[in-house]
Amino acid sequence: MPLAPAPTPLRSLAGIETPCLVLDEGRMLNNIARLRGRLTRLGVPLRPHLKTAKSVEVARAVMDGPTGPAAVSTLREAEVFAAAGVKDLLYAVGISPQKLNRVTALRRRGVDLCVILDSIEQANAVTETARATGDRISALIEIDCDGHRAGVRADDPLLAEIGRRLHAGGAELRGVLTHAGESYNCRSVAALEAAAEQERAAAVGCAEALRAAGLPCPVVSVGSTPTAHVARHLDGVTEMRAGVFVMFDLVMAGIGVCTLDDIALSVLTTVTGHRADRGWTFIDAGWMALSRDRGTARQAVDQGYGVVCDINGRPYPDLIVSEANQEHGIIARRPGSTAPQVLLPLGTRLRILPNHACATGAQHDRYHVIGAGSDVVREWERFRGW
Repeated sequence: MPLAPAPTPLRSLAGIETPCLVLDEGRMLNNIARLRGRLTRLGVPLRPHLKTAKSVEVARAVMDGPTGPAAVSTLREAEVFAAAGVKDLLYAVGISPQKLNRVTALRRRGVDLCVILDSIEQANAVTETARATGDRISALIEIDCDGHRAGVRADDPLLAEIGRRLHAGGAELRGVLTHAGESYNCRSVAALEAAAEQERAAAVGCAEALRAAGLPCPVVSVGSTPTAHVARHLDGVTEMRAGVFVMFDLVMAGIGVCTLDDIALSVLTTVTGHRADRGWTFIDAGWMALSRDRGTARQAVDQGYGVVCDINGRPYPDLIVSEANQEHGIIARRPGSTAPQVLLPLGTRLRILPNHACATGAQHDRYHVIGAGSDVVREWERFRGW
């Protein structure tokens, strides 16, 4: 079993302790420019979702300006980004009464923080807090466009009832929001395009229903990374949300909205040993560094726990992380592969492309940022928590 030739390494990564999270800034900026250009042509602004990045530096790269707009998935994100000067924020997770005190605290600091909801109970909690604080808390009604998760169906009378409760109760009914989560299960461009149109039509239809009931609906918010990249038109939509597109990952590549060369996030790791009789190479990145996410398992190509690349980010043919223990991973050929079996020398630095950028990122507290042709590695803080 031959040893793989060692590539000439990026000097910037040669001395860093492993495992660690690497962000390729050039790829990231290309990904951002690609989607922004597409949405500009469609005439719809981007509200980037910052849940994948959880980084002030990345937020500044993807937002329109220093104050936003942006979407977040935790109030911890909202608080960190607000402290960095972001003022236009959407908390895109169904609101619970216990979190409204943190919402109003941010709003008192001048942050236009909007919440989402899909029930009378949530609407009551928001209006009660609005009356008690004298703050017209803004809210979007979440719409179920594909049965993926939460939301009100377009034909449900509850839609107008929630809207009236907010509008008359002292809160601000700002509009509707939906997320085509089922697009992650699409396996063709035609299916993705259908999901994008279903997402758009559901949100616009609900907006029209609210307006027909005499209620305001200035915001029609849609979004997922797959649908953002394939929607043919966005008539009636006022904003597009997307998040993982900034870095992309193997799930997105499996869906077909990016290639491996677009993936900006990887985990730097080191070869620690071998089992030549089984064709295994051991690395110091287990699931604590890579995450346990197996999002490609149901796709046409199962990428195990990640695709193995050399230190410069070039994939080895059919090498994946086939198993992951807590602090070490096992590299092997993809089942059924006819690629030559190789062993990677002890001490070799590798980069592993992640199944799910959000899950892998969550294992780390900082990015090691590289730029094209640069020998300087910068560190950007990546925060965690709720």
